[in-house]
Amino acid sequence: MAMNKNTVLSWATWIMIFVGLSLIALGAFRYDDVAGWGFAAVGVGFFANAWVFNALKGRV
Repeated sequence: MAMNKNTVLSWATWIMIFVGLSLIALGAFRYDDVAGWGFAAVGVGFFANAWVFNALKGRV
């Protein structure tokens, strides 16, 4: 399977969505103190990066 730039960006987008969801879940269900807010904020940051990677497909 040949991986071109769009395939790489697509895989990166899905991996970042998965990591973002797992970080938000850690913040919501595992940590009840201030650290939970930090995990959730980093998870939202991963979503923002995934959105940028998705927008770059076909333009790079």
